Formats: sequence, C-alpha cells, structure tokens
Amino acid sequence: MEKGKLAQLGLTAMERLDLPGELAAGVPVVELTGNRQFLMVQHKGVLSYSTELVEVSAAGLQVRLTGRDLQLVAMTESELRICGTIEKVELVE
Repeated sequence: MEKGKLAQLGLTAMERLDLPGELAAGVPVVELTGNRQFLMVQHKGVLSYSTELVEVSAAGLQVRLTGRDLQLVAMTESELRICGTIEKVELVE
C-alpha cells in the first residue's frame, strides 16, 4: 500500500475510534503555542530552512511555516521545535 494512503487510513481509523493522535502509528502530532512556538512529533525531516520559511516532511504531506526570526531550537529523530514569530502554518499534499 502506498505511504500516503496508509497514513490516510491511519487518520481515518484514529477519527472513527476517537483515539488521540499520539496513539496512531506514524501520524504526526502538531502543537502550536500562540504564534511563538511550534512542536511536531513524528516528523520525517526538514526539507528547507531559513529564518522566514521552514518546510518539514510528515506522513504523506508537508508542513510549511512562514514567519520572522524562525529558529530550529531542538530536533531529535522524531521530534522538532521551532521558535520565532510564526505567521502561517500550511499543510501541503
């Protein structure tokens, strides 16, 4: 099965079973605190990075953050944290 379809199947199952996001395998969990901090668990890597644009790969999609003074302040194999003034968060398939 294609990765994107598998991720969508996981999301559908998670919604139907009313499970929290962190329980669905491979489904990214995103937390935005105001417009100053962005946390993502289950990312697949940073695609591009500057102080005005950060693009992150996730299960079957891309997350694009635009803003000012963006900084990748922490990153592990599964988790990343970005701080700065976040003006827009987009999900791109």
